[in-house]
Amino acid sequence: MADRVSSDHPSVRTVRATCAETPTGRRLDIPTDDRDAFPTDEVVRVVLDGDELFARVERALTGDDLSIPGVYETPDLARDPSGGTDRLSAWIDDYDVPAGGSVLVDVVEPDFLYGLRAPGESAYYDAREPPSDSLSSIAENLED
Repeated sequence: MADRVSSDHPSVRTVRATCAETPTGRRLDIPTDDRDAFPTDEVVRVVLDGDELFARVERALTGDDLSIPGVYETPDLARDPSGGTDRLSAWIDDYDVPAGGSVLVDVVEPDFLYGLRAPGESAYYDAREPPSDSLSSIAENLED
């Protein structure tokens, strides 16, 4: 069984991301100083209001900046969002986060599990170990 971890637990690192408007919606920009807490161009699990979803952490076309351009129901939709609904935009609307406003990104398990919350809010996460590398590669091969 997974352990429940609160957002203020000492094992949870919190990163303050910035909400940015894009021509197609919104994204979260990760500060350069906190890039080490995120995998580049990988799909990770993201918890939004208790729902475990998926997002791809992307590198900017120029430079080393990272962003989370959307949060989706499945890993496949996070890789190719053309057929999915971005849950990040609705979540940003629900919490009235303006462009340039902050969103807290909790690093529950680096390179695997993250949580989003509005400043001043707290959250609880089901912390568990990521699958072993061999299981991950088998799953990726099955998805392809």
